[in-house]
Amino acid sequence: MKGPLFYAKILLFGEYGIIKDSKGLAIPFNAYRGALKTSKNLEGISKKSNENLYKFYTYISNLNSDIVSFNLAAFKKDLDKGMYFDSSIPQGYGVGSSGALVASIYDEYAADKITVLENLTREKLLKLKEIFSLMESFFHGKSSGLDPLNSYLSLPILINSKENIEPAGIPSQKRGKGAVFLLDSEQVGETEPMVNIFMNKMKNEGFRKMISEEFALHTDACIENFLQGDVKSLFGNVKSLSKVVLKNFKPMIPDAFHKVWENGIATNDYYLKLCGSGGGGYILGFTEDYKKAQESLKDYKLELVYRF
Repeated sequence: MKGPLFYAKILLFGEYGIIKDSKGLAIPFNAYRGALKTSKNLEGISKKSNENLYKFYTYISNLNSDIVSFNLAAFKKDLDKGMYFDSSIPQGYGVGSSGALVASIYDEYAADKITVLENLTREKLLKLKEIFSLMESFFHGKSSGLDPLNSYLSLPILINSKENIEPAGIPSQKRGKGAVFLLDSEQVGETEPMVNIFMNKMKNEGFRKMISEEFALHTDACIENFLQGDVKSLFGNVKSLSKVVLKNFKPMIPDAFHKVWENGIATNDYYLKLCGSGGGGYILGFTEDYKKAQESLKDYKLELVYRF
């Protein structure tokens, strides 16, 4: 057995904001992927994956949901045969490792599944998101369902609000100097503690005001600029967003990167923002001149995501 490939995702804009119903834009990231495979001789990582899938199987068996049901007998049979999730997606890096796994299990075992080939109405997208939220909560405690949705559809997704999501057409890549890139913090981040910090901060009226009046405003502007291909305005808004994040989301930025973050804003060589919940993993970078950013960040590992 070898399942279809499911890709990593990058939430370009909207981390934390989408929890509070502001806009988000997620794109598939094909450099990392995963698929269900079977082996008679499980060892190391594949053995651990098989053990974790057994736990996930137990979780899904107890869901008792009226919006989705699974062929549990087939799932169990494949696990007994040595099924595991073979993935190159780094865990705890903010690029949707559990999302790809959830998408692959839904694709393989869901009864009456909504397929990518049918007409994806808003209702179907929201239903898929709800199903995936339910499934992925096994990994994160609370999940928006967005990562698996992105991985399953392999399409850019625009989140207008919790009740309004749609596939988005993003401008095709250019061969220009500008780029979106990943900066490797070389630390693993955990989603749940970071989300808990955010939820506690949201109890503060000043923080809530900042989210709606600054963070969401800049995020929405960035998404609009990106989708319209307005690169000049985009970098102005990304710089503003980078400043707001540095000022208000310090616990989510690994300590070693506070200065690196400040340096980007001061020199305009690049601007950084959170990739996923932060706390480690990847940091997302935007630059008008990728060569210049590479020189400024020569001590770090960078990975190209998108060219302007």
